[in-house]
Amino acid sequence: MDAAEAVPELYYTHHEGRGATPHRSNPLVIQRELTTLDVRDGMHVLEIGTGSGYSGALLAKLVGSMGTVTSLDIDAYLVRWANVIHYERGLGNVHCHVADGVAGWTERAPYDRLVAWCTPPALPQTWVNQLIDGGRIVAPLPIADVPNMTVVTAIRLADGRPTVEAVAAGGYIEATTSPKDNLDLPGRWVDWENRVPSPSWISIAWRDRDDRLHTGARRVLGMLLKDAHTEPYATAIDWPSWRTFVATQADPQLTMAGLTPDLWAIGHSTPTTAAVLQQDGTILADHPNSPSLVILRDWLARWEDAGRPAPETYTPTLVRRTEQSISGWNLRLSR
Repeated sequence: MDAAEAVPELYYTHHEGRGATPHRSNPLVIQRELTTLDVRDGMHVLEIGTGSGYSGALLAKLVGSMGTVTSLDIDAYLVRWANVIHYERGLGNVHCHVADGVAGWTERAPYDRLVAWCTPPALPQTWVNQLIDGGRIVAPLPIADVPNMTVVTAIRLADGRPTVEAVAAGGYIEATTSPKDNLDLPGRWVDWENRVPSPSWISIAWRDRDDRLHTGARRVLGMLLKDAHTEPYATAIDWPSWRTFVATQADPQLTMAGLTPDLWAIGHSTPTTAAVLQQDGTILADHPNSPSLVILRDWLARWEDAGRPAPETYTPTLVRRTEQSISGWNLRLSR
């Protein structure tokens, strides 16, 4: 991307006045998403997730002096600094605002393009409403109702209906209604967390069947943390492939956990059993003969038989949501 040569990345990500931006994305991944977005001179672009301001500066270069970039972030500190840094570099075609990105920004709609660096709970109707017909969206979307189960989607709007043209491995921080103070904890769908003696958390897709005290979630997390059965599975796990495959099973007992700050785990649980595969290739279960372990082994066998398929090989479908929390579409993948 030619724009990358004209924008000083470190001036944004490690600005001497603000300091380094935490939880920043790989610049090569940002450039990949913007290439997919297909931004052209004179376009009007909505960006969800201002961050350091680096991606907004790339967009400002791509749209040129006749185009505009409207950038939104829930974190006022980041927005204030991004506006200052853009001003320092003489950019007048990018404006950053403090806002909930899921709602978009109607004041400057409609937009030719929309890009998101954070993951909404579903594709919002508001984004579609604020896009021109024929417009394009590049954004991460969940593929299951547990954290960190995402793919990056390229979506085209035609006759008011969004269609996914392609998916790619990847994901970004969850969109939240207030700035996150703990970047190691998912922003959504965490059913129980421990902060002492060390951080850990659990997410269960069957949360609607748990009680108000989260008894099931607490029990499952406890089983995996204390006296768990462990066994090696593999030294190398293709995590994007594994999490995508498990999400497509649409199993109501799907479970994700962070048993240590640096390792995610995905598997199966019930109120009395649990089994997960960690990113380091270790399996943990409540018992060597756990029913959840039997199911996890079956998932792994079918994943291997399928050849550890890449996320890009799945067929994407947008399904209208019936939940009232957000109007829009759920993304589902199939083979």
